[in-house]
Amino acid sequence: MVNGDDKGRPSGRPHLMDDLTLDGIGADGTRGPVRMPSRPSPPVPPNGRPVRKDEIELPDRGLYIESWLPERRSRRKPLVFVHGELAGSWLWERYLAFFASRGWEGHALNLRNHFWSQTADPTSLSFETYVDDVVAALDRLGPEAVAVGHGMGGLLVLKAAERHRPTGLILLSSELPAGVRPPVRPFELSEVPDVYGRSQIGWSTLPEKLQRDHRDLTLADVLRIQHLLGQKPRESGRARRTMLRGVEIARERLAGVPRLVIGAGLDRHVPEASSQQLAEWLGADYEPYGAHSHYGLVLAENGYLQVAERIKAFLDSHKL
Repeated sequence: MVNGDDKGRPSGRPHLMDDLTLDGIGADGTRGPVRMPSRPSPPVPPNGRPVRKDEIELPDRGLYIESWLPERRSRRKPLVFVHGELAGSWLWERYLAFFASRGWEGHALNLRNHFWSQTADPTSLSFETYVDDVVAALDRLGPEAVAVGHGMGGLLVLKAAERHRPTGLILLSSELPAGVRPPVRPFELSEVPDVYGRSQIGWSTLPEKLQRDHRDLTLADVLRIQHLLGQKPRESGRARRTMLRGVEIARERLAGVPRLVIGAGLDRHVPEASSQQLAEWLGADYEPYGAHSHYGLVLAENGYLQVAERIKAFLDSHKL
């Protein structure tokens, strides 16, 4: 365990629910710094039970895993959540609260150089080093873990599953593997810098425009996502170029593993049709949400619960 503050989290580490000073529209209608008040952790949804928080560190890899646990141990399989580009365990806080309050251990990995994990030179990182991070987390959580990935995190857990077979696999707006990804055009690779930030994924524009493009997100949702994606370039361009070229996945190693793919109709990163194509390629259950965006599937204050309930039904149906 690491030393924590009076709120039970590691000293000096940022948190999704801390006060934030962000650029936005003030009460007088002018643009400038807007103080976002602190708020408690996401409330336990209806019919939930109390949760407790913990943490796991893998010092040999510099990894930090944020854990939300049921008040009492259960026989349900542990869930390992893997974020995508520029994100971190903050992406999963609503899901962590939802599932822990219903009996599942939730463990949200921070890849190296992301959020609470160890700082590293992004040019030294790659898709392969991120896969190693995911495998290390799955190994730490044991052979019965269910892997859940979002965006690039979905592709990472698919690749990691070749080395650590999960008991279940859930992909939300996952990036596509080579088997279904269209050929990359040379200029798409040349446009990816060695280190990039939120502008590369379209999140450096005005919050009000982002909200119009992601209609399931509140302005508070948008401001927090934009802030936590970071202002400085810090993501591995090597990892993104590998993803764009296409990552080969050995589907035969997933035989017998329950699989669920979820798509989002408002997704500007991974079109909903691509998620459906991935589900067909994997032979997975498929669930589209036409009114959800890429981040809205997980973070939307008014929309995440619908998706979380579908994932719960999948877990229940497979006794996971």
